[in-house]
Amino acid sequence: MTDLQRTADEAVQSPATTALAEAGVSIWLDDLSRTRLDEGSLEKLLTTRTVTGVTTNPSIFAAALKHADAYEEQLRELAAEGADVDAAVTALTTTDVRRACDLLAPVHEATDGRDGYVSIEVDPRLARDTAGTVAQARELADAVDRPNLMVKIPATVEGLPAITEVLGAGINVNVTLIFSLPRYREVVNAWLAGLEQARANGHDISCIHSVASFFVSRVDTDVDAQLRDLAADGHPEAAQLTGRAGLANARLAYRAFEQALDSERWRLLEAAGAHVQRPLWASTGVKDPDLPDTLYVTGLVAPHTVNTMPEKTLEAFADHGEVTGDTVTGAYDRADADLDAIGELGVSYPELVERLETEGLQKFEDAWDELLASVRAGLDAHH
Repeated sequence: MTDLQRTADEAVQSPATTALAEAGVSIWLDDLSRTRLDEGSLEKLLTTRTVTGVTTNPSIFAAALKHADAYEEQLRELAAEGADVDAAVTALTTTDVRRACDLLAPVHEATDGRDGYVSIEVDPRLARDTAGTVAQARELADAVDRPNLMVKIPATVEGLPAITEVLGAGINVNVTLIFSLPRYREVVNAWLAGLEQARANGHDISCIHSVASFFVSRVDTDVDAQLRDLAADGHPEAAQLTGRAGLANARLAYRAFEQALDSERWRLLEAAGAHVQRPLWASTGVKDPDLPDTLYVTGLVAPHTVNTMPEKTLEAFADHGEVTGDTVTGAYDRADADLDAIGELGVSYPELVERLETEGLQKFEDAWDELLASVRAGLDAHH
C-alpha cells in the first residue's frame, strides 16, 4: 500500500462539506495543475473535502504553466516533435485533464454519471465563432477521450448554436460565462435543443450530461462599486444593498431552472432518459473582505446544483461553513426586490451583464495569451 493510499483510507470527510453534498450541492474544485496531480493534493480533496469534480479555464492553466517544472519533460518531447504552440497547449492541457478524469472515474461510476467530471474550455478566441467552437469541442473530446469530460463553451450569442450542436454530437457540455437571466433562458433552450438533436442523431441521451455555469461574485464586484458611489452621492439606501446582487441574480436563475423543468418539452426528454442540466455556481470566491468568505456557498444551497470553488473558498467552508437547508427557493421574493431596488437606483442590468460578459471573455483571452507565451518559451528553450 502506498503512503497516498494509506492516507486516503485514513481520511475523514469534512462534516461541513459532507452536509453540503447531502443538501444536494455537488462540490467541484475550480483548479487543476500537474503539480496538484503529481503531489496527490487533488486526490486528498476527494477524500477529505467531498470534492466530486474539477473545472478548469484559461486562467487556471496560465497559472499552472507559470510553474513549468512539472511540464518540463513533456515540453521537451513536444519540442523534439516540432509541435507548434497551439498543438503544444492542447497536448499539455489535455494530458492534465485526462489524468484528472481517470482519478475521478470511480466517482463518475459510483454516481451513475452524475458527478466525477473534469471540464476543459475551448480556446476563448473562438467565443464569437460558432463553427470554430464546435470543431474544437470535438477535437478536445477526441483528445481526452473519457466519458467524464465536459467541454466548456461560453454562453455568447454565437456560443448558443455551438452548445446545441456539441450536445447533439453526444458530447457533455459545461456552458460557461453566464451572467444574465435572459441569456440563461437561452442556454436552457440550447441545451434542450441539443438533447433533441442528440436523440435524433441516435445517441443515448441518458449518457449526456451538462451544467450551466452562472457567475456570482463578479456581479457583486461591479454592482457594489456602483452602489458605493451612489451612497457617497447622497443615496444612503444604496449601501444597504451591497453584497446582494450576486445572490439575487443566481437565485432567480434557479427559479428559471425550475420553470424550464415544468414543461412538456422537458418531460418528453426525461421520459427518454435525459438528465437535467444542473445550475453550477461559478466565481464563488468572495472578493470583498467585508463580506463573509463563504457567502456564495451558504447562500446558494439547493438541490441539483454544483458549486465550483477555488481551494481557498473550499477550505474556508470546510473550516466554518454552515448548511441550514435550502437557501434559494424560499428567497425569490427577496431576490426580485433586491434587483428591483438596485435598478431603481440607476444601476442598469442590461449594461451590467453585457459588460461582465465582455470583460469575462477578455480576461480569458488575456490568460490564453499568457498561456501561449509560457508554452512558446518552454518550446524555445528545448529547440
